[in-house]
Amino acid sequence: MPTYIGAFLIDKNKNMTKQFITKEGLEKLKQELIYLKTEKRQEISKRIQDAKELGDLSENAEYSEAKEQQALNEGKIAEMEETVKNAKTIDNNYNPGVVNVGSTIKVNNGKIERTFTIVGSNEANPSEGLISNETPLAASFLGRKVNESVDVETPKGKVKYVILAIS
Repeated sequence: MPTYIGAFLIDKNKNMTKQFITKEGLEKLKQELIYLKTEKRQEISKRIQDAKELGDLSENAEYSEAKEQQALNEGKIAEMEETVKNAKTIDNNYNPGVVNVGSTIKVNNGKIERTFTIVGSNEANPSEGLISNETPLAASFLGRKVNESVDVETPKGKVKYVILAIS
């Protein structure tokens, strides 16, 4: 059974493994990291300073809350820096004609046609059709080609999908 810490898959040797992410997703992550390290840090620092000016810190709820926000922000910064450091940018042209991480696929399960984009776990958003490469559904499509049938085990039983297109 794989072990996860935050968004990272930990291998048997307790090393962080690469996380798949699109170029756009990596850029978005970097922008958020810049925001957290600059504007958010300054905002929290000001809240701490304002709370200190209120006097006794031992019974100062504003100070305690601001310090808690600071710890949460610093934790998020550390996790995001680790994600950026271990990011493996997805190359959509790696193996054309074969489903890879980064591929957008059109599939049919006999009832409906759906479109999915297989992304890294950090970018997954199933309601938008972005499915993590670590899910059983996406994993069953990886390495497959157009017109191949794929059986996926779901909570409601096996579902057979046919891959109609890969882009």
